[in-house]
Amino acid sequence: MTDVTTLPAAVAEPLEARETPGARAARLRRYQVIAWRWAILVVFLIGWEVGATKGIIDPFFYSMPSEIAFRLWEWASEGTAEGPLWYHLWVTMEESLAGFFSGAIAGVVVGIALGRNRMLADVFSIYIKVINSIPRVVLAPIFIMIFGLGLGSKVALSFVMVFFVVFSNAFQGVREADRNMIANAQILGASPWQLTRSVIVPSAMSWIFASLHVSFGFAIVGAIVGEFVGSRYGIGLLINVAKGSFDAAGMYAAIVIIMVVALTADWAMTRLEHRLAKWRPQPHGDQG
Repeated sequence: MTDVTTLPAAVAEPLEARETPGARAARLRRYQVIAWRWAILVVFLIGWEVGATKGIIDPFFYSMPSEIAFRLWEWASEGTAEGPLWYHLWVTMEESLAGFFSGAIAGVVVGIALGRNRMLADVFSIYIKVINSIPRVVLAPIFIMIFGLGLGSKVALSFVMVFFVVFSNAFQGVREADRNMIANAQILGASPWQLTRSVIVPSAMSWIFASLHVSFGFAIVGAIVGEFVGSRYGIGLLINVAKGSFDAAGMYAAIVIIMVVALTADWAMTRLEHRLAKWRPQPHGDQG
């Protein structure tokens, strides 16, 4: 049996002893960030609760964390007067995801197509500017008149909210592609399709992912606004009902649900971005 003392020093050493100073500093910094985040959240919630209890802030308008937590528990365990909470959440997520994926795909395709074709960009730019100048929220009543109170009107509004954000970034990302790299690929005989697939699209990926992080929040906003204007189910309906009954805890509880969903989607988007863009150098703010 081999004696432990005969093993190489690098193997016999504990893992912590082999950790580099840079890795240790990065790990400690990550723990500090997490600790500060939780500390700020706890102090904010305690201050809110104490302020509402002591009458410093009016609980009629601002409620209090304990009431919001109770309302969330009540909705999750007993449901709402309009139906189970999970069904409302599913309806809102279905509308948001359908609008997000359709708007994101359309925005990427149209942005790359117009970014690669200057003639098309010059022809359609005026129409895109005109449509983009319309506040998207005011389209909710129009979509409800056209598509009704069901899924279609909310998906249409989410689509419009997402499309222009993704399109603008994809278009600008294509225009900002490295000209030297494009010229080198053309010298090597790359076809227009190969140039777009292997050079242009990877160059625009950072722009596209930056827009996707923001646009999912806009997709949720589109679905919520559509539900707020007119719907039979959804988190927006719960906000509207709570507003009508002056239920501040219910309104804040619905907002908390939306925040959790948006943060979860952003985390998933970040994980996907790291998987698809491993070649990208680490941002300067993330080093050390």
